Amino acid sequence: MASLSMRQMLEAGVHFGHQTRFWNPKMAPFIFGERNKIHIINLERTLPLYNEASAFVKGVVADGGRILFVGTKRSARDAIQAEAVRCGMPYVNQRWLGGMLTNFKTIRQSIKRLQELEELRDSSALERRSKKEAQTLRREMDKLNRSLGGIKDMNALPDALFVVDVGHEEIAVHEARKLGIPVVAIVDSNCSPDGIDYVIPGNDDAMKAIQLYAAGVADAVLDGKSAVPAVPTGEDEFVELDEAGQPRRKAQARAPRKPAHVRRKAPARARQTAETASAATMPPTGASEAVDTGEDEPLGDDAPEAARAKAPARRRPAARKTDMGGE
Repeated sequence: MASLSMRQMLEAGVHFGHQTRFWNPKMAPFIFGERNKIHIINLERTLPLYNEASAFVKGVVADGGRILFVGTKRSARDAIQAEAVRCGMPYVNQRWLGGMLTNFKTIRQSIKRLQELEELRDSSALERRSKKEAQTLRREMDKLNRSLGGIKDMNALPDALFVVDVGHEEIAVHEARKLGIPVVAIVDSNCSPDGIDYVIPGNDDAMKAIQLYAAGVADAVLDGKSAVPAVPTGEDEFVELDEAGQPRRKAQARAPRKPAHVRRKAPARARQTAETASAATMPPTGASEAVDTGEDEPLGDDAPEAARAKAPARRRPAARKTDMGGE
């Protein structure tokens, strides 16, 4: 994260607040004093709060979150758009549409309509339409692009908001609070810090000050993206992360897979022979199926009666016929 010094804040005019008659008493802890009926903001309080907010933004992005840049006042539009595009984050620099967060499902339908019109423009389909119809579609596309062009790639609600001038962006702050989305905001001496998760006291009107804030938050976003560990990808490779989110070193290398010819199934003839051998070793299920081969030892008189009862009856050999023709 690019470090920000107090001298840079002084040169940008961050310490200048609003007139004393417009001040908000809840900003008293952040006001150093007054000069020519203008409040002077205490930069010794602003700098640590700014560093805390930047660290929060970096952590959100490092976890894969998205920050929505919001600044619709004239002095903030260009800086918000330029810095959000530089760090690859969504932004709103025109009028905030009511329900942009709380009714995001309907907003997605408008974004889909904008994408369809852009496809027609890129495919030169508008040139084949009548002049009046093409002009109507271009006007519709320009209107949608002006309001939703900065969030057309935002497929879900953001994880945090960065807001310039909470008084001017009151609706956006209210919707974020309703949905529980953290808000990082520049709060001037005439605004209330209530409901802001990360307050940055400072001038929210000077273009140099707004440029300084936006550039610092964009740098924090880029640092958060670079802090994401690069997970190696490979075929059948599992990567385990430690508590810090870094890839854990493997103690042992995985055993190589057996080649295909080793893992090949046995031939069908070999399997059939093995099944026949196992069936031959199984005992008979009943006495009627047993066949005496004459190889078993005969049971004597001293054998137990239970053994003689269970023994299968032996087949007597058939008597041989002899030639009795002489008798």
